[in-house]
Amino acid sequence: MNAERLDAIPDFFQKNYIDTGKIPCMATLISRSGEVAHESYIGATEMGGSKPIGPETIFRIYSMTKPVTTLAIMMLFEEGKLRLEHPVSRYIPEYRNVKVWAGGTAAAPKLKDPDREMTILDLITHTAGLTYGFLMQDETDEIYRREKVGNHKQTLQEMARQMAGLPLAFSPGTEWRYSHSIDVLGAIVEIITGQDLDVFFRERIFGPLQMNDTDFWVPEDKIDRLMACYQKDAKTGETTLADPGGAASKLYAKRPVQLNGGGGLASTVRDYHRFALMLLRGGTLDGARIISPKTWEFMRQNHLPGGQTMRGMGRSAFTEVMAEGVGFGIGGSVVTDIVQTRQPGSDG
Repeated sequence: MNAERLDAIPDFFQKNYIDTGKIPCMATLISRSGEVAHESYIGATEMGGSKPIGPETIFRIYSMTKPVTTLAIMMLFEEGKLRLEHPVSRYIPEYRNVKVWAGGTAAAPKLKDPDREMTILDLITHTAGLTYGFLMQDETDEIYRREKVGNHKQTLQEMARQMAGLPLAFSPGTEWRYSHSIDVLGAIVEIITGQDLDVFFRERIFGPLQMNDTDFWVPEDKIDRLMACYQKDAKTGETTLADPGGAASKLYAKRPVQLNGGGGLASTVRDYHRFALMLLRGGTLDGARIISPKTWEFMRQNHLPGGQTMRGMGRSAFTEVMAEGVGFGIGGSVVTDIVQTRQPGSDG
């Protein structure tokens, strides 16, 4: 790898993002063949602050929680505790009676029966018909906002059951939409194992991988390392504080009621690098076998119905790429046609 080009990364982000006030910091780690080729930390733990970030800084990793939860599901799959074709109602009976939005308004929706039952694989691939309230695409999103889906007062299983009583955006397997589906998978992990999701993660994934700074909250002896969190104001476009860092955090200073399997983890760059290395090495790292090579190979295939692409099944507004030549596997998107993506890359 070209060291000179890698060394230019911090300057680029400093000039274009930090100095312009778009973001407070940037952490970058690039590895090749398991060896770190570049690691840099620039900026501060809060906008306008003086405390620099570093390898010890703990970030909220939001949807990078999803691959962890999906991996947990596949660990149970390997143990014969579930099948991908199993209906979700096998584990959460409320999903046996779900309905699909067929018109009307959010206040008075018209409903119809789905073409078939929702499966575990539908949840994994975001083809279940669930949605996110923040997508702002249609009336089903509005219903999620009205019903406060994902509020932090609910347990994960309570949220999963709540969504079973709300209209699906489409019949399972007919479209692709980024959604709360991975949260439902997290609830299923809890139901099958009888363990809270944080306990399963620590015992089966984080402990063996020595991801010692990754969890759904930050303990008191580490809380001063928690980065502040910011968001864009939808109307003004300005960067605003979403949650303070350190002990002032309202969401991460203590164990949350909701162990959000779709977006609740906090971690460090180096911890998540260990997770990625484990996958890159076929499910093992430093003697800890998390999943078999064959299962990981299976996960990296396109599992969308009929080999379709994300674009072909209806690209979600939350997707930042065109999604041409990109399918969806078990844990994330997969490249199926490099030429169609319009950018260099590799299959899988």
